[in-house]
Amino acid sequence: MVGLGSISTPMCTTSPLPSKPNPRNNFPGKLSHPLLGFHKVHSLSLSAHFSPQKNKLTQTHFTLKASSGTADYTEEPATKVKFRTSLSVPDCSTSLSLLGTGYREKVFAIIGVKVYAAGLYVNPSILSKLDAWKGRSAAQIQDDMPLFKSFFEDPMEKSLQIVLVRDVDGKTFWDALDEAISPRIKAPTPVDESALSTFRGIFQGRPLNKGTSIFLTWPHPSKMLVAVSSDGLPTSTDATIESPNVGSALFDVFFGDAPVSPSLKTSVASGLATILK
Repeated sequence: MVGLGSISTPMCTTSPLPSKPNPRNNFPGKLSHPLLGFHKVHSLSLSAHFSPQKNKLTQTHFTLKASSGTADYTEEPATKVKFRTSLSVPDCSTSLSLLGTGYREKVFAIIGVKVYAAGLYVNPSILSKLDAWKGRSAAQIQDDMPLFKSFFEDPMEKSLQIVLVRDVDGKTFWDALDEAISPRIKAPTPVDESALSTFRGIFQGRPLNKGTSIFLTWPHPSKMLVAVSSDGLPTSTDATIESPNVGSALFDVFFGDAPVSPSLKTSVASGLATILK
């Protein structure tokens, strides 16, 4: 999130997964591109990847693979965190597929410190709603705010997995999150204030160790589910945030005009461009 200071998985059906994986370990499954299952073809190369040093797309290669019935993973290159290509989260109606990954970096005294890796999962059915954007390049999609607005407002499930790569206390994490969300809600309503209070309560007094996963899941644009797990995927939801403004503001933190993780938005745009060819 924005401005982290001193800084020292809810149930859908999917293919069988290994029990209690730790995103920091080397998994036994195959590594593949996150767009698993979005295509009927068995392989497809994708060449765009974000280079934070040069703030532009550089050449690298991924391969789309058909699901083999075993757990597959894709690695976020900067942090080496491995994300499942297919995921089940509590209180969600279907399995979700990984669309893109990235990382958040905070600069302290001109030195960049990586804080977390993140992956966006979506209900694959949502992609059939984006025909108007077929044929757009990754760069065009990345700068197309109406596309991301339409993407968020579609009532298909979306989930953002955040994996900490450093230890951080819950209050520091919440303060950074609130610092990013609050300016995006111009005139908070009592509903918004109550939602933010509920959100805050999840993290207050809670240590968040390296490897902890935080899932922010939108089953609908007006509702967001929050689940925190320090050991594999969560089995239940920690809190339900029922405020369209808070949910929309948080989505904008990652996919708006000034995303806190440019690499994540770039990766998602590349994934969408590949699918919408």
